[in-house]
Amino acid sequence: SWREAGYALVENIVPLALVERAKAEVLPFFPEAGSPESEAVTDFGSQGEMEFPTASDALNEITLHPRLLEAVAQLLGISIRDCRLTQSEAWAKYGRDTRGGANLDNQDQRMHVDYPNHTLTHPADWNSPEGVEIILYFDDVTTCGGATELVPRQGPSDPAFEGPFVRTPGLSGLDFVNDREEAEAYLKRAAPEIARWREENLYPRARAAHFTPGTFLLYRHDMWHRGTPLLPGAKRLVQNLTFRRSDCEWISTLHTGWAWAMYRPSKVMVRMLATASVDQRCVLGFPAPGHAYWTPETVEAVRARYGPLGMDLAPYAAPREP
Repeated sequence: SWREAGYALVENIVPLALVERAKAEVLPFFPEAGSPESEAVTDFGSQGEMEFPTASDALNEITLHPRLLEAVAQLLGISIRDCRLTQSEAWAKYGRDTRGGANLDNQDQRMHVDYPNHTLTHPADWNSPEGVEIILYFDDVTTCGGATELVPRQGPSDPAFEGPFVRTPGLSGLDFVNDREEAEAYLKRAAPEIARWREENLYPRARAAHFTPGTFLLYRHDMWHRGTPLLPGAKRLVQNLTFRRSDCEWISTLHTGWAWAMYRPSKVMVRMLATASVDQRCVLGFPAPGHAYWTPETVEAVRARYGPLGMDLAPYAAPREP
């Protein structure tokens, strides 16, 4: 489904108990639904509060969960050690009657693709995917609404997926507009042919993703999709993650580098790196065993830094294969 239609909805990638624990740990960081503070939340993100590495051990565990990394590697057709994390953040969306964000409001999004603010280039050929985007839902769509709508690709001749993917606000000289009504009205004025193409090829074909707590939506940077309004007074919590192939350096890391968290009093990043598996460290950019970085001197230097916290340097000390 991911390779052909562009997305897949998958259950049970990580244990539901872990998802429930993460939700309990994350909820206190966000305003209650219906509060004045929630009315001011009109865009994506957590203002850095829930960017990896977070104060939630469960959320961090989900980010590097071996089954999730295995799924990403499987979709990209590479090893886990060739995957790189570029985004992991929890955020809340609220059912609001107002559009406080004006034309940038995220309550009822225009149909779009995600690559423009993830990569410096343009997605490669459909059959050479460079990254995997993920939404983990913590709630039930029947009680909160806000289903993600997606346009499934229908084969290589599908007009909705004829590149380049630039028929959307924010690209090719067009202004960035997020609100669906405002975006389509703007396109009718600024680029009527694009507006007509979107009206014919995207919105009529959109399918709503049904989710319950623990559902993972795995999709692509070149997948047409949008966020829809939540039910009035509702609150929806998700975790957004993105992974790329290690050789696609033009796909940016969206957050502050992981090393910036090393001096936090909680020692969250130091402890995580020290106790992670070799594969998990690679996903964060740590050099793999056999990399040219590793010499007897660097092994001992890294041991001096992380050994007291339990890091096993034996895999990195093994002689390189000729």
